[in-house]
Amino acid sequence: MYDAILVPIDGSDVAEAALEHALSLATETDATVHVLFVADTAQDSVTVVGTDVVDALVREGQSVVERAAATAADRDVPVETAVRQGTPAEVIVDYAGEVGVDLVVLGTHGRGGLRRYLLGSVTESVLRTTDVPTLAVGPLDEE
Repeated sequence: MYDAILVPIDGSDVAEAALEHALSLATETDATVHVLFVADTAQDSVTVVGTDVVDALVREGQSVVERAAATAADRDVPVETAVRQGTPAEVIVDYAGEVGVDLVVLGTHGRGGLRRYLLGSVTESVLRTTDVPTLAVGPLDEE
């Protein structure tokens, strides 16, 4: 049913719930999970460390996808990781088409702004603009 599943993550609890769901689906369907972190270029995240210019969001993204890859490896799920820069919804939709995924699994809302009861703006935008089947996953625990 699924050969490639895309999971955009941002380190939030809801993104972790989406990852868990995607890994379960991948286990059942022998799919590869593509974990994507988008460093939002609308946020200022460049800093200087010593003599190096470092993008803190890219660095955070690399850490987030490495943790997700380790979780996938623990479950024997093949995983591909990527950290991209840009507008999150646009990058997610473009990446899904570029890689040719069969399903996008993403959290209903991420770390941005106030906690929402409706879909987050990135999730809503992805749902409206992609032609790839998309599953929005809520938090595992509301406590």
